[in-house]
Amino acid sequence: MAPAKKPRYVDTSNPALAIDCPRCGLGTARFIEQCRNCGYKLWPSGLVASAAFKAWRDADAARAAASRFDQEVPTEIDDLVDYEARAHELGIHLFPSSNWPFTICVGFFLLFLAAIPFPTALRIVLAVIGGAIFLSGVIGWVVFEDTRMFPQDAGAAGHEVHP
Repeated sequence: MAPAKKPRYVDTSNPALAIDCPRCGLGTARFIEQCRNCGYKLWPSGLVASAAFKAWRDADAARAAASRFDQEVPTEIDDLVDYEARAHELGIHLFPSSNWPFTICVGFFLLFLAAIPFPTALRIVLAVIGGAIFLSGVIGWVVFEDTRMFPQDAGAAGHEVHP
């Protein structure tokens, strides 16, 4: 007689996905074939464990996202993460996004092109344009971005300001 592929008994009313191993006592997934710690055989085969898991999962619609290898029924995950708020909670300082570094890089590019032995007039034009773009990027980043990031009314030097 062929062995049954369905579980003989599955407690579908038990919502736990983790159990304590009968041999070692450590928590392990309920519907895997063997204990992950000591190798104790929890189910006769993987097919029986899988069938038991499917019967347990189908008993409640809230268990639909569960995997037989999980130890907890997964909750609904919010994919929207506010990284700035999370960084603030963790005490990490994030610099605001800025386009001035790209401007500086374009200026550097034109300045480096001016170093190539092109005709003299072209080299002068590239150097002047590259220098102007580079300086506007540095001034924009240091003056405009810096004053927006660190306003003057933040308090006197050496004193902490708590919002």
